[in-house]
Amino acid sequence: MTFTAFILATALLLLTPGPTNTLLAVAGAERGVARAIRLAGFELSAYLAVTLPLALVSGDLTEHTPLFRAGLTIAAALWVACLAFRLWPRAAHDEARSSTVVTGRVVFLTTLLNPKALIIGLVLLPSGGNLWERSAAMGVLVVGVAAIWCSAGQLLALRSGDGPRLARRVGAVALGLLSVALFTSGLRLA
Repeated sequence: MTFTAFILATALLLLTPGPTNTLLAVAGAERGVARAIRLAGFELSAYLAVTLPLALVSGDLTEHTPLFRAGLTIAAALWVACLAFRLWPRAAHDEARSSTVVTGRVVFLTTLLNPKALIIGLVLLPSGGNLWERSAAMGVLVVGVAAIWCSAGQLLALRSGDGPRLARRVGAVALGLLSVALFTSGLRLA
C-alpha cells in the first residue's frame, strides 16, 4: 500500500462515526471546540498504545490467538453499551453529570477498545513502508479528525436551543446501535 493510499484509508476510517467520535462531538457540543480538542491527546495516546504493538507483532498475534479479535470486539461492545447508558440524559437539569461523562480517561478507554485501532494496527500500519512515518501521519490525522468531530458537536449546539442534550441523546442512540452491531460481530468471530 502506498503512503497516499495509507493516508486516504486511515482518514476515511477515522472519519467514520464511532464511539470515540461520538464522545468528541458531545464534548464539542457541551464545551466548544477550544476546550474539547484537548481530548485528542487522550485519543491519540490510546491509538498509539494499541496500533504500534499490533503493527509490530501482527502476524504472530492473529495466527496464534484466533479468538483475540472476537474477545476484543465483545469487550468493546460492552464498553460502548455502558457509554450509551451513561450518555443518555436522565433529566433536563442533568447538566452537572453531563460535563463529567466525556473525560480524558473515558476517551482513552473508549479508543483503546475501538475496533478501528485493530484495523489500523493489524492491516494499515504493517502494510508496507516506514512504520514510524505512517504512525506520525496517523497522529496528525487523529488530531485533525478530532477537531472535525468537536466542531460538528459545537455546530449542533449552536443550531439547537438544547444542543448538548440533543447531542447526548443522538450519541447515546448511536452508541447503543453500535454496541449491538459490535456484539453480534464478536459472536460471529468466536
